Amino acid sequence: MSTQDHASHDHHHDDVGYHATLRGYATGFVLSVVLTAIPFWLVMGQVLPSPKLTAFVILGFAAVQMVVHMIYFLHLNAKVEGGWSLLALTFTVALVVILLAGSIWVMYHMNTNMMPKADAQMMRNMP
Repeated sequence: MSTQDHASHDHHHDDVGYHATLRGYATGFVLSVVLTAIPFWLVMGQVLPSPKLTAFVILGFAAVQMVVHMIYFLHLNAKVEGGWSLLALTFTVALVVILLAGSIWVMYHMNTNMMPKADAQMMRNMP
C-alpha cells in the first residue's frame, strides 16, 4: 500500500469527538420544548401554591435545560478535545458561582451594616 493509496482513504483515527446526527438534534429540540412548556404551564396555570416554590422549580428546569443545550447542541462531553472543554466549563461554572454568591453576600452585609440605626429610629418617630 503506497502513501497515495493511504491518502485516498478518509480515516480519522484520532477523532473521538461527538458526531452530530439529525436524531440527536431532534432529541435536543424535543427536550428543550418540553423543558420550556412545563414551566410556562406552571406559571400560567398557577399550579404551585407559592410564588417562591414556583421560582425554584423554574430555576431547576432552567438548569436542566442548560445541560440539555450543552450536550445536544454544544456537544460538550468528556471525550471532546480530550476533556478540556468540559474542564473549562467546570472552571467557568465555579467562578460564576463564587462571583454571584460573593456579590450577594457583600450586598446583603452592606445593606445590613450601612443603614444608620439612629436615623432609622428618628424617621419612624416623625409625625
